[in-house]
Amino acid sequence: MPYKILIVGPSWVGDMVMAQSLFKLIKQRTPDTVIDVLAPLWTFPLLSCMSQVSRAFVNPLLHKELKLVVQYQLAKEIRTGAYDQAIVLPNSFKSALIPWLANIPKRTGWLGEFRYGLLNDIRYLDKKRYPLMIEQFIALGLSANERLPTHYPYPDFSVSTLQQQITLEKYELVRPQQKRILALCPGAEFGPSKQWPAEYFADIARQKIKDGWEVWLFGSQKDQPITEEIMVLTEDACENLSGRIALNEAIHLLSLVSSVVTNDSGLMHIAAALQKPLIALYGSTSPDFTPPLSSSATILKLNLDCQPCFKRKCPLKHHRCMRDLLPEQVLNGNRF
Repeated sequence: MPYKILIVGPSWVGDMVMAQSLFKLIKQRTPDTVIDVLAPLWTFPLLSCMSQVSRAFVNPLLHKELKLVVQYQLAKEIRTGAYDQAIVLPNSFKSALIPWLANIPKRTGWLGEFRYGLLNDIRYLDKKRYPLMIEQFIALGLSANERLPTHYPYPDFSVSTLQQQITLEKYELVRPQQKRILALCPGAEFGPSKQWPAEYFADIARQKIKDGWEVWLFGSQKDQPITEEIMVLTEDACENLSGRIALNEAIHLLSLVSSVVTNDSGLMHIAAALQKPLIALYGSTSPDFTPPLSSSATILKLNLDCQPCFKRKCPLKHHRCMRDLLPEQVLNGNRF
C-alpha cells in the first residue's frame, strides 16, 4: 500500500503556491506517495494546477472560527482515508485539530499555539536555519534532523491550450499574434503599504502601449479602485480584468502574457509559478521571507532605513518605500 499523507494547507494564495515545493519534494523522494490536501475552497484553483495532489478536502472554517461539530464531522470523513501522516503547515491550534480528531497516527508540524498532544511529531523552528517560508514548508517533509537539499523544486504551474482558449472566448479576448501582453497586478490583499502608486502603473502601461504592447490589469474585487484609477489615467487603453474573473481564469490568462509587473501579492507567486518574466516591487515587506520563486523574476526595492516595516499602512505617512521607487527603474529593467 502506498504511503498516504494529508497536508493541512495554508489559507493565503501565495503561501499555497509555495506549498507546491513540499508536494514536489515528497513525490521526488517517494513517487508512489499519495498526497491529499485540506484547504479553503478558494485555494482549489491553485491545487488543480498541481499534479502532485490526488484529492482536496474543503476546510470550511473562516479565520478565528472553531466550530467543533463541523470539525468532528470532517474528521470522520478524513478518517476513512486511512492516512499514515498529516503535515500541518499553518501554526494555529485549530489547524492541528482535525488530524488529531481523524486519528492520523503521525502528525507533523512546527510548535505553536499550545499544540502539544495534537501534534506528536513536533518540530522546533529555527528561523536562522530556515529563513524562507518555502524552506519551513519543505523541512516538515523531511525527518526532524535532516538537512534541506541543496537544490529544491520551485512551484511550477501548467495550463492547457484548451483552458486558455475557453477563458479567452468567455471574456471576448483575442490575443493578437504579433503583440506582446503586459500584465499589471497593482493590488495587494495585505494592505496599501504594499501597493505601488496607481500613477506609476499607468506610466508603465502608457509606455508599453506606445511600444505596441497590450496591457491587462489583474486583481480581485478589492483591487477595483486602483485598477479603475489606472484605466482613467490611461484613457481606458488597458483591458481591466480586476474583479471580473475567477482565480482559475486569472491563472489561465496570466499563462498567456509576456511579462508581469506586480506588487508582493498572491498573483506575484502565481506568475512566478507560471515561469513568467516578472518584476516584483517590494515596499513594506521583504523578499527575504517570501520571494517570487522563479529564475525569471527581478526584485526591485529600495533599502530605506524604515523598511521592511510589515505594516498594512505606512506608519510614517510618507510611503517612500514605494513612492521613491520610480517607473523608470522598472522600464530600465531587463524583463521587457
